[in-house]
Amino acid sequence: MRIQWSLIAALIFALVTAIFAVINVRTVDVNLLFGVVQIPLILLILGSTLLGGIIVGSFGLYRGYRLDKENRRLKAQLNEILEATGYVFPDSKPAEDQPQSKNGPSV
Repeated sequence: MRIQWSLIAALIFALVTAIFAVINVRTVDVNLLFGVVQIPLILLILGSTLLGGIIVGSFGLYRGYRLDKENRRLKAQLNEILEATGYVFPDSKPAEDQPQSKNGPSV
Protein backbone atom coordinates (compact mmCIF):
# COMPACT_ATOMS: atom_id res chain seq x y z
CA MET A 1 0.00 0.00 0.00
CA ARG A 2 2.90 2.34 0.79
CA ILE A 3 4.34 1.82 -2.70
CA GLN A 4 1.00 2.76 -4.25
CA TRP A 5 0.83 6.02 -2.30
CA SER A 6 4.43 6.80 -3.25
CA LEU A 7 3.61 6.21 -6.90
CA ILE A 8 0.53 8.44 -6.70
CA ALA A 9 2.56 11.20 -5.01
CA ALA A 10 5.28 10.90 -7.68
CA LEU A 11 2.71 11.15 -10.48
CA ILE A 12 1.11 14.22 -8.90
CA PHE A 13 4.55 15.82 -8.51
CA ALA A 14 5.36 15.03 -12.16
CA LEU A 15 2.07 16.55 -13.29
CA VAL A 16 2.61 19.74 -11.28
CA THR A 17 6.18 20.01 -12.58
CA ALA A 18 5.04 19.51 -16.19
CA ILE A 19 2.33 22.16 -15.85
CA PHE A 20 4.81 24.57 -14.24
CA ALA A 21 7.31 23.91 -17.02
CA VAL A 22 4.78 24.43 -19.82
CA ILE A 23 3.73 27.77 -18.33
CA ASN A 24 7.36 28.98 -18.37
CA VAL A 25 8.47 28.72 -22.00
CA ARG A 26 10.66 31.81 -22.46
CA THR A 27 14.40 31.63 -23.03
CA VAL A 28 16.74 32.37 -20.11
CA ASP A 29 20.48 32.88 -19.80
CA VAL A 30 22.32 30.21 -17.80
CA ASN A 31 25.71 31.35 -16.54
CA LEU A 32 28.14 28.42 -16.54
CA LEU A 33 31.76 28.55 -15.42
CA PHE A 34 33.02 28.75 -18.99
CA GLY A 35 30.33 30.93 -20.56
CA VAL A 36 26.68 31.89 -20.87
CA VAL A 37 24.14 29.66 -22.63
CA GLN A 38 20.57 30.52 -23.63
CA ILE A 39 18.16 27.67 -22.82
CA PRO A 40 14.36 27.55 -22.86
CA LEU A 41 13.13 27.61 -19.27
CA ILE A 42 10.95 24.54 -19.88
CA LEU A 43 14.07 22.46 -20.65
CA LEU A 44 15.86 23.83 -17.62
CA ILE A 45 12.96 22.95 -15.29
CA LEU A 46 12.42 19.46 -16.73
CA GLY A 47 16.17 18.76 -16.85
CA SER A 48 16.64 19.83 -13.23
CA THR A 49 13.71 17.68 -12.13
CA LEU A 50 15.06 14.69 -14.04
CA LEU A 51 18.55 15.14 -12.63
CA GLY A 52 17.15 15.43 -9.11
CA GLY A 53 15.13 12.24 -9.62
CA ILE A 54 18.19 10.38 -10.85
CA ILE A 55 20.23 11.54 -7.85
CA VAL A 56 17.51 10.57 -5.34
CA GLY A 57 16.97 7.23 -7.10
CA SER A 58 20.67 6.39 -7.05
CA PHE A 59 20.89 7.17 -3.33
CA GLY A 60 17.86 4.93 -2.76
CA LEU A 61 19.44 2.08 -4.72
CA TYR A 62 22.71 2.48 -2.80
CA ARG A 63 20.86 2.48 0.53
CA GLY A 64 18.90 -0.64 -0.46
CA TYR A 65 22.10 -2.40 -1.52
CA ARG A 66 23.80 -1.47 1.74
CA LEU A 67 20.84 -2.66 3.84
CA ASP A 68 20.64 -5.93 1.88
CA LYS A 69 24.36 -6.53 2.44
CA GLU A 70 23.98 -5.83 6.17
CA ASN A 71 20.95 -8.14 6.32
CA ARG A 72 22.90 -11.01 4.71
CA ARG A 73 25.82 -10.44 7.10
CA LEU A 74 23.55 -10.48 10.15
CA LYS A 75 21.75 -13.63 8.97
CA ALA A 76 25.09 -15.39 8.52
CA GLN A 77 26.17 -14.25 11.97
CA LEU A 78 22.88 -15.50 13.48
CA ASN A 79 23.32 -18.90 11.79
CA GLU A 80 26.86 -19.16 13.21
CA ILE A 81 25.58 -18.37 16.69
CA LEU A 82 22.71 -20.87 16.36
CA GLU A 83 25.09 -23.62 15.22
CA ALA A 84 27.57 -22.87 18.01
CA THR A 85 24.96 -22.82 20.79
CA GLY A 86 22.54 -25.40 19.42
CA TYR A 87 19.62 -23.09 20.14
CA VAL A 88 16.36 -23.83 18.30
CA PHE A 89 13.67 -21.20 17.94
CA PRO A 90 10.38 -22.12 19.62
CA ASP A 91 7.35 -22.80 17.45
CA SER A 92 5.93 -19.54 16.10
CA LYS A 93 2.31 -20.56 16.79
CA PRO A 94 0.95 -19.34 20.15
CA ALA A 95 -0.08 -21.99 22.63
CA GLU A 96 -3.84 -22.69 22.65
CA ASP A 97 -4.16 -22.50 26.43
CA GLN A 98 -2.48 -19.06 26.64
CA PRO A 99 -4.56 -16.27 25.03
CA GLN A 100 -2.57 -13.63 23.19
CA SER A 101 -3.68 -10.01 23.25
CA LYS A 102 -3.43 -7.75 20.21
CA ASN A 103 -0.78 -5.62 21.94
CA GLY A 104 1.52 -8.57 22.58
CA PRO A 105 2.02 -10.72 25.65
CA SER A 106 1.18 -9.13 28.97
CA VAL A 107 3.92 -8.92 31.56
